[in-house]
Amino acid sequence: MDESVVVLRLEAGKANAMTPELLDTLERMIEGFERGPAAAAVLTGYERYFSGGLSLPHLIDYDVVAMRGFIEQFSRAMQRVFACGKPIVAAVNGHAIAGGCVLALMCDWRIAVDDPSARIGLNETQLGIGLPVIVIEALRAAVPPASIVPIAIDGTLFTPEQARAVGLVHELAPPADLLDRAIARAEAFAARPGPAVAQVKHALRAQILDTIARTADQETTRWLETWFSPEAQARLRAAVARLGGPVPRVRSAADTQVDLDRPPHAVTQPLPRLKRGTRDPF
Repeated sequence: MDESVVVLRLEAGKANAMTPELLDTLERMIEGFERGPAAAAVLTGYERYFSGGLSLPHLIDYDVVAMRGFIEQFSRAMQRVFACGKPIVAAVNGHAIAGGCVLALMCDWRIAVDDPSARIGLNETQLGIGLPVIVIEALRAAVPPASIVPIAIDGTLFTPEQARAVGLVHELAPPADLLDRAIARAEAFAARPGPAVAQVKHALRAQILDTIARTADQETTRWLETWFSPEAQARLRAAVARLGGPVPRVRSAADTQVDLDRPPHAVTQPLPRLKRGTRDPF
């Protein structure tokens, strides 16, 4: 690997589950990359996790105000990746579920490990949770229209081969070759003149970012209503219990209804339970 490419490795706790600390780390990594000399980057995880999504045990007892704060931070971090003027290749080395899949979608090229036990997808609807506008718009730009229903509405978790078939990833690589393949792709991006690449990326993504900014308030309010709905809270708390979290408290109707009309931001994904035959991230 020459100095035109930098490898950004997320290794921030169990399954790279998204906490405020991980999101801070991600923003700092992208900021440092964009200001530094490298012309392209590879973003990857560790062991068998790209990212398992949000850390539900960390978030499950957040009230609406706290959740809004976290949502704003998640949106800022994801848009920081999406709007980066330099190309980023996602080396999806394992599970990329919910928020982890969102992070991969923010990148310019996605190469997944060819491992049938890995799962990639957005299964929020299985937990009773909707998808925020940042996810919808990035997904709409990344995958064929025919793939939207199985990905976004059915909430399917795909094997890497299935993820390639629906357009969630561009290519597969054997585990031993994944990083080298991603670096080679990043080097090909880096060989293009940087100002031209940055202009094209901006032109392709400006309208998407404008749509996100224009509709985030309304769509986030609607998303928060799904997160705090009784059915979703029951499913989320059951997931926390399966992950070995603390005994969840009962949330009252007043807890779940307060402050939903405050000016909201963008939103993120919960950490789901994997399908039968795979291990939970926690």
